[in-house]
Amino acid sequence: MGALDGRVALITGGARGQGRAHALALAAKGVDIVLADAPDAMAELTYPLGTEDDLQETTKLVTELGRRCVPLTVDVRDAAAVGAAVTQTVADLGSLDIMVANAGIVSTGLLQDVSDVVWQQLIDTNLTGAFHTLRAAIPVMRRQQFGRIVVTSSMGGRMGIPELAAYNATKWGVIGLAKSAALEVAKEGITINVVCPTTTQTPMVQPAGGDDVPDDLVRRMMKANPIPKPWLQPEDVSRAVLYLVTNPGVITGSVFEIGLGGSARIH
Repeated sequence: MGALDGRVALITGGARGQGRAHALALAAKGVDIVLADAPDAMAELTYPLGTEDDLQETTKLVTELGRRCVPLTVDVRDAAAVGAAVTQTVADLGSLDIMVANAGIVSTGLLQDVSDVVWQQLIDTNLTGAFHTLRAAIPVMRRQQFGRIVVTSSMGGRMGIPELAAYNATKWGVIGLAKSAALEVAKEGITINVVCPTTTQTPMVQPAGGDDVPDDLVRRMMKANPIPKPWLQPEDVSRAVLYLVTNPGVITGSVFEIGLGGSARIH
């Protein structure tokens, strides 16, 4: 028996990209998975969001690994929908041991050009969505006296980056949310940690059908990477998630930077 055999994980933003990689990495270690994704359409974004087809494909990949998988259509901006997903997770699979608050969107551009609509969508998805997710999961984990929560931030939550000011504001915010919540539950068998990936090659930054050439913003960010690569692969982030959910309860409130060496430039 491995450390994760028989555990149950709920992953928001689980249909594709990092969420899919996390689902497959956890399933390979014996975890049953609930995937929450496929939000309503959002205005002014420059890339398509995850779809029901993406959600079903990830479900298929998880079940092929021999684990149970429940796909749920959930928009993390909707508190009631997130709460219902947690309730259904426990009802269908018996517990909620691991929560990966991964759902997020991005929008790039000079701050002066960010519309009120885009600003609100970033706040509602990246920050309020994480709040809804943690608030729904914590009472269940308190009753169990066990839980492992990982929140997806970004290297943009650790430094300033031109043309990402609005996005970065939300990613700085989730670090404060996670650290403070970690202190609230530290005596109850629950850990809350944060992963901060740099740019990761997913449909969010490279829509399907594109080539492997980074766009101009990624190329400029690459120049600042001590490790000379344009981006991570989703599986690079999943290794950090696995590390944090298998820790025996001695790591909480931490920020795990997967930044191609960018952490070396942070004081």
